[in-house]
Amino acid sequence: MTNQKLESLLNQMTLDEKIAQLLQLATPFFEGSDNEGQITGPLAGLKISDEVIANTGSVLGASGAKEINNIQKAHLRKNRLGIPLLFMADVIHGYKTIFPVPLAIGCSWDLKLAEKSAEIAAKEAAVSGVHVTFAPMVDLARDPRWGRVMESTGEDPYLNSQFAKAFVRGFQGNDLQNDVNRVAACVKHFAAYGAPEGGRDYNTVDMSERQLREYYLPAYKAALDEGCEMVMTAFNTVDGIPATGNKKLLRDLLRDEWKFDGVLISDWGAVKEMIPHGVAEDEAEAAEKAILAGVDIEMMTACYPNNLKQLIESGKVDEALIDEAVLRILRLKDKLGLFGNPFRGADEQQEKELVMSSGHRQAARELAAKSSVLLKNNRVLPLPKDKKIAVVGPFAQNDDILGPWSWLGSKEEAIQLYEGVQNKVASSLLVTAKGCDIGTGTEDQLNEALKAAREADFIILALGEDSEMSGEAGSRADIRLPEVQLQLVKKMKQLGKPIVAVVFNGRPLDLHGVVEDVDAVLEAWYPGTEGGNAIADILFGDVNPSGKLAMSFPYSVGQIPVYYNSFNTGRPKDAPDAQERYVSQYLDIPNEPLFPFGFGLSFTTFAYSEPQLSAGHLTPEQPLTITTEVQNTGKLAGEEIVQLYIRDLSGEVVRPVKELKGFKKVFLQPGEKVEVLFTITEEQLRYHHSNLEFTSDNGKFHAFVGPDSQDGKAIPFELIK
Repeated sequence: MTNQKLESLLNQMTLDEKIAQLLQLATPFFEGSDNEGQITGPLAGLKISDEVIANTGSVLGASGAKEINNIQKAHLRKNRLGIPLLFMADVIHGYKTIFPVPLAIGCSWDLKLAEKSAEIAAKEAAVSGVHVTFAPMVDLARDPRWGRVMESTGEDPYLNSQFAKAFVRGFQGNDLQNDVNRVAACVKHFAAYGAPEGGRDYNTVDMSERQLREYYLPAYKAALDEGCEMVMTAFNTVDGIPATGNKKLLRDLLRDEWKFDGVLISDWGAVKEMIPHGVAEDEAEAAEKAILAGVDIEMMTACYPNNLKQLIESGKVDEALIDEAVLRILRLKDKLGLFGNPFRGADEQQEKELVMSSGHRQAARELAAKSSVLLKNNRVLPLPKDKKIAVVGPFAQNDDILGPWSWLGSKEEAIQLYEGVQNKVASSLLVTAKGCDIGTGTEDQLNEALKAAREADFIILALGEDSEMSGEAGSRADIRLPEVQLQLVKKMKQLGKPIVAVVFNGRPLDLHGVVEDVDAVLEAWYPGTEGGNAIADILFGDVNPSGKLAMSFPYSVGQIPVYYNSFNTGRPKDAPDAQERYVSQYLDIPNEPLFPFGFGLSFTTFAYSEPQLSAGHLTPEQPLTITTEVQNTGKLAGEEIVQLYIRDLSGEVVRPVKELKGFKKVFLQPGEKVEVLFTITEEQLRYHHSNLEFTSDNGKFHAFVGPDSQDGKAIPFELIK
C-alpha cells in the first residue's frame, strides 16, 4: 500500500478501533487458538471485551502455521476493515532448532555464523506463521548475578554492536515484504536494562547520561542503523523514570535524535508497572505517560483500551498521538506484506520439511562448537578414542541443555553429552553415572559415580546450572556451582585420574572448586539442540576450540562488576610508585578476573610478532595501520581471534584502560604464518565528553594487539588534528 492508502485506512477507523490496534494480547484470547477460552489467573483480570479483541492489533506467543492461520482467518471474519493481525514471539536463539544462548554466540566472535543462526531461526519462525521476533537483546551486561546475561552478547559495546547488526541482518534480510522467509526484528530492552543494581532483575538502573551514551546505547543504535523495525522498552528506570514512560528517552532521544520511526512496544505489563514504580497513580495516568512518551503497543495490560478514549475526550492526550502510533503499526503490517497476504509465509507442509531440518541442525552444531571456550587444558585434551572414559555428573545425561528462552525447543530431540560421546567412542569403552543432581545428591549416587570413574582411564565431569537458575528472573547472589557438585569434583580428584570438566550454564561463574581440581575446563554454556555432538567434537579433537570469552569470569562475586574496560583510578595497584597498601585493591583477592574478556585456549599455540605501525601519528584525513604476524606454533590446525585494543592516555574525562576496536579471525595450519592488519581511524578515537559532545582529542594513545584483553604490548601513537 502507498502511504496515502494507509492514511485512508486510518481515517476509516473509529477511535475505539484505533486504540485497540495499540494492544497486544496473548494467544488464548483469540478464536482459533489451540487453547482458546483458557483465560485464567492474571489473564482473566484484564477484562478485555470481545469488541476490543476483534480490533486488537497483534498477538503474542502463537505458534505453528495451523494455529496462526486459524486465528488470522477468525480475526478477519470479525474485523470490520479486514486489518490483519501481527504475530510476535520470543525467538531468541532459535525457533525449534535451538542454537547456543546469545552469550555463548558472543563467545564465537563469528558474525557470519551469528547471522546464519538468526536467518535459520527466521525461516523456521516465518514458515510457522510468526511475523516478528523479540530479538536481538543487546543490553550491555557487566554483572553475572543478573540472570539475563545469557541473552546478551557480553560486556563490550563494540562487540555487542557488531552482533546486533549481524542478528538484525539474519532475521530481516533485505526485503521483508517479498521475502516471506524473514521476520521483523525487535531490539530490546531500551534502555540500559543490563545494569540493574545488585544484579537483581527488574531493579533500579542509575547512571549518568554520559555513561549511558558511551557504553549502553551503542548496540541499540547499531541495530537501528541496520534497519531493525521495532524497539521494546525496558522494565527498569532510566534517570529515575521508568523507561516505558520516559519521554526524554523515547521521544527526545529515540524518535527525535535518532529519527526512529518504527514501532515501539512495551515489555510484558510494563505500562501498568509504572504504578508500583511510583510514577503513576492509576492505570489512566500510566496510559497517559506511555502514549506521551511514544509507546505504540501496550503488551498484556489494558491501560490503553480502558483509558485512552477518556484521556482524549478530557484533552489530556491529543488524538494525533494515537493516529501516529496506529499508522506506524499499519506501515509495519504493510512492510510485511500482510495486506496482500495475511497468512504470509505460514505453510503447514513446508513447516514439516523445514523446521529442525538436518541442515539447520548442522549449523547449530557448528555454532555450538565455535561458542565453547576452553578455559584450561593441562595437555589432557583432546581425548583418545581408544581409552575407557567415564562420563559423570548431573549433566552427563541431562537434556536441559537448550537454556532459557528456547521457547519451542524440544529437549527430547536435543543431543545430550553422553549421546554425543557415544557417537565418538565404542560403547564398550564408556561408563556413565549421575553422581548427584543439580543441587542435591545421595550417597548411592556418589558411590555409583566413583565406581564408574574407577573403571575409566579418563573422566568427563559434566557440571552446571539448571536452566531455571539463569534467564529472566534468574538472578543469583552466589554464582558458584552448587556445593554438592563441588563435593563431587573433590571426590573425583581423589581418584587420581585425568579429569575434564564440561560446564553448562547461562552466566560467567565463580569456578573455584572446579578449576583447581581438574585438568581441563570446557565452558559449553547452554549449547542447544546439537550440544552433545558439538562438545564431543571438541573433546575428541575433531574440532579445535576457538571461542573467546565475551564476558569476564570473576575471581569472586565480591569483585562484581568486573570488566576489562574499567577506569584506572588515581591509585592504581600496578603504578610504578604504588605503596603496598594505599592503592585500589582487595586485601583478600586479586583485582583481575579469574578469566578475562577475550580469553580462550586452543589445542594449538599461536605466536604474535611485535606490532608495527605505519606511522607515529594519524590525522582525521590520514588513518594509520597496525600489523602483526601471527604464527601457528603448534601441531594442529586452528583458528585464532586476533584482537585490537586502544587506550586514550589523557582525555577530557577519564578513559578506560583498554577498549576493543577491532578483531579478525585467522585459520592457520601448523607452522603457517599470516600478517594481520588493522586500520585505526580518528573516528575510532571519539568518545562522549562531559558536555556529551562525541568527538576526539589531540594526544597520545596506546594500541595493543593480542589474543585477549590482558595480553599485548603497548604500541604508542598520537592523534594530531
